[in-house]
Amino acid sequence: MMLQQAGSVQLLCLTANSGVPLFTRGASKQLPFSIIGSLNGVHMFGAGQGVVLAGCETDRGGRMVWRVFQDSVMLIAVSSGGQAQQEGGGAGEEDLHLRRLLENVWNCMVLVLGQDELASLRNVERLKRDLRSCYRLIDQLLEGVQGQEGIMGDLTHCADCLLPPNATLLQEGLDGFTQAADSEFGCLMVHGRIATATEKWWRLAPQEVVLLSVLARSLSLSGSASCDTPVFLPQGSPTVAHRLLRFQLLPGADVCVLCGPSPTLHRSESELVGCFWSPLLEALRGSLAVGERCLPGSVTLRPDVLALLLINRESRRSVSCVKAIITNPNHPPSDHPLPSKARCWELLRLFYTFTTTRYFPLEESPALTPGEKAQRGDSLREDFALGFSHQPLQCYLVTEECKCFGLQTAQHQLYLLTPLSVPTFALRSVATQTLSAITLATGF
Repeated sequence: MMLQQAGSVQLLCLTANSGVPLFTRGASKQLPFSIIGSLNGVHMFGAGQGVVLAGCETDRGGRMVWRVFQDSVMLIAVSSGGQAQQEGGGAGEEDLHLRRLLENVWNCMVLVLGQDELASLRNVERLKRDLRSCYRLIDQLLEGVQGQEGIMGDLTHCADCLLPPNATLLQEGLDGFTQAADSEFGCLMVHGRIATATEKWWRLAPQEVVLLSVLARSLSLSGSASCDTPVFLPQGSPTVAHRLLRFQLLPGADVCVLCGPSPTLHRSESELVGCFWSPLLEALRGSLAVGERCLPGSVTLRPDVLALLLINRESRRSVSCVKAIITNPNHPPSDHPLPSKARCWELLRLFYTFTTTRYFPLEESPALTPGEKAQRGDSLREDFALGFSHQPLQCYLVTEECKCFGLQTAQHQLYLLTPLSVPTFALRSVATQTLSAITLATGF
């Protein structure tokens, strides 16, 4: 069996009533205006007949999904399809990627502009200009869909975390810094992942935590040492803006605070940052040393683990990593070479969608309207899974590149990639040992 490789994705944004294009992002070659008009027209025709067109497939393996938000904005995702069609695969896997993309893009637009401006459409030309401020975030989301980033939160809707070796010290420092900034919402990000956060930050909706992390990563790439950015919370505060203060503590380590009108950026940077974080520089360096592994040195992974994604179902947090692929020049070339690091990230995403559209429950976002639920439909679940009288707890998949194993407990979901050389009967043992090694050492 082959897991389908990601194809190029193009995103279209139009006004829902008149079909006026607002922006397109994604593929370098944009769709002709006539095709864009046809995609909008067929959706409007279905709506006029009382039918909600949620998605369709082309005869060449491409996929298209539609979704209307607040009866004002229509988002369309068009995928060219993969280079290798999965044997026996269904549309649910590709639809999961694309539907999550549309949901994330809409929430990204609300995060930056607020729901009122998007819902009213008072001035379409001004909205077009304002939407440019969302492009960097949208492009990051598109890169994630195509497996170009080692971040999983856009797909899983769980916060991407890094487990530092000195979590207690960092938590105390963050709590004190956040309180001094007249806030209860703060997080420390290391290598683009959340190392620790305040209790109120974790109480934000999972999608909000994910999108705030995307925004923080984007701001850190700008090269500025600090910034003050207005943000709307798509579920918690879609019409009233808050301030997101971000400060770079060390290259790769940033602290973020959600606050009101005070304190000023200058006061926070000059009086608070040094006071609370200078004593913790060694703890911060220890967290940075964890790197992309995202797990402290106290966790020993088996050598036959290529990549893993571990989700805490209760807290909606996740850790993921891909081990460095090291080849021995003294060994003869293998008949089954190990996939590259970038390919492992892509395979991990693909195995997650393969499993959640067939076996494991997919956590849906709360507060969907009946119309939005209808647009999502039940197509993300494969037909044969709907007839199960029980909930599967384990599954495995053997591909041409690696072996995959999924393990589900009441609290966790673990997705694991191993080399083809690992015996299939040993996959369960590898997965259970890996889960125990991480949870016992970290309490995750």
